[in-house]
Amino acid sequence: MSTNTEFPKATYRYDPYRSHKFRLKWDGKYVAGVSKVSALSRSTQVVTHRSGGDPSVPRRMPGQSEYAAITLERGVTHDPAFEQWANKVWDYHNHITDDQQGGTGNQDVSLKDFRKDIILEVYNEAGQKVLAYNIYRCWPSEFVALPELDANGNAVAISMLKLENEGWEKDTSVAEPAEPSYTLPAS
Repeated sequence: MSTNTEFPKATYRYDPYRSHKFRLKWDGKYVAGVSKVSALSRSTQVVTHRSGGDPSVPRRMPGQSEYAAITLERGVTHDPAFEQWANKVWDYHNHITDDQQGGTGNQDVSLKDFRKDIILEVYNEAGQKVLAYNIYRCWPSEFVALPELDANGNAVAISMLKLENEGWEKDTSVAEPAEPSYTLPAS
């Protein structure tokens, strides 16, 4: 009998976790209604070099690593979380000139707290947290408040927030849970 190394506690399990149960948290609170999160992706540049006396095959070594932006999507509601964060980087009302509004316009937006660390949690079918990733120094580089509208369509209106980040790491304090066993009631 072979040992299941993919799931040390749930040795009976062979199916990987699914991608439809997750939650996102920032400022210590769960963000309502997030329906899609793009992949966590990192790429490392390849640095090629060759010494003059080496054969004509270059050597390769790792260079600078970059973390891809993360895109969050959710249905349009009255929850202001996406818009409030996006407005920390640029806010229309703070960029209206005195001539347009007659006030103290053309104010700069404070970038004091525009970056946030966020937590992405993944859950198994039983609703137990199985993975978590800490994503560092995120800030919104793109915000879609309202998608294209189509009177002949049958789609949900989706809001989107694109987050630049400076890296992520798996939260190793989240361990594989012992999955519960359910027994159906007798007929």
